[in-house]
Amino acid sequence: MRILFIGTGGIGVPALETLLRGHSVAGVITQPDKPAGRSQRLLASPIKELALRRGTPVFQPKRIREPAAVEQARSLRPDVIVVMAYGQILPGELLRVPAMACLNLHASLLPRHRGAAPIQAALSEGDARTGVTVMYIDEGLDTGDILLRKELPILRRDTAGSLHDRLALLAPAALADALALLQAGNAPREPQDAAAATYSPKLTRESGRVDWSAPQVQIERKIRAMNPWPAAHTVLGGRILKIFGAIGCRKCPGKPGEILRADKHGILVAAGEGGLLLRDIQLEGKKRMSARDFLLGHPVEPGAVL
Repeated sequence: MRILFIGTGGIGVPALETLLRGHSVAGVITQPDKPAGRSQRLLASPIKELALRRGTPVFQPKRIREPAAVEQARSLRPDVIVVMAYGQILPGELLRVPAMACLNLHASLLPRHRGAAPIQAALSEGDARTGVTVMYIDEGLDTGDILLRKELPILRRDTAGSLHDRLALLAPAALADALALLQAGNAPREPQDAAAATYSPKLTRESGRVDWSAPQVQIERKIRAMNPWPAAHTVLGGRILKIFGAIGCRKCPGKPGEILRADKHGILVAAGEGGLLLRDIQLEGKKRMSARDFLLGHPVEPGAVL
């Protein structure tokens, strides 16, 4: 089939690679290059880099709702539009462009965790399973009918980074099955149960702030969900302390945020219920390191409060 791929984030790279091997990819639409780092050098998306390496035409409209962007997509005459992690909502006019269907690959088991941060939401809420949903796009936010889902278990030590990578590798199989069903003319359409829907808003730096009055289990989930970005964080001595890894402690008497112990094993902090042993941290202006190495140069006295 003739495919137009629309995406920006790295999670879509394996899916695009699969399309490039098995279908005719007429073009790729991705977000404009963005400044990054201290130098603010323009950085291309991983999707653009792959497409250019494979000689596939790349288009980067500032807003995909612009008439020129829609017309560009129409000129490519796609049978199917495939979207994954693009970052903008497609207009109704664009949804009517493909001859067969406009599909989105979403990194959750819809209708659970609609929205911009489904991976982080699944970890924060302690879900046992997640997956990739292939759905027909409509003009709502992840509200379209479901074509199929593929699931995987969430592992005990999964972070947003590791789960992102596992879902990226699951997406090609989900997409291949969906396209085969479309081509055979027997692709299902399952309406979403709106009553079961949840929403995961876009993350900000503030999303990682740790509330030490919360139970230990909730804080530990947040630490994994915010790793690598924006990173769970607290304040130590007036400076931001990012937390990338911690071990839960069920019985750690102390007031929320109180440092109970700081030694070669890590920094033990009391929570609203239980506590956490911080193991992998980064103080503002410093490199990321183990809590043990951090304490060699930054002694922390028990009794201090984060």
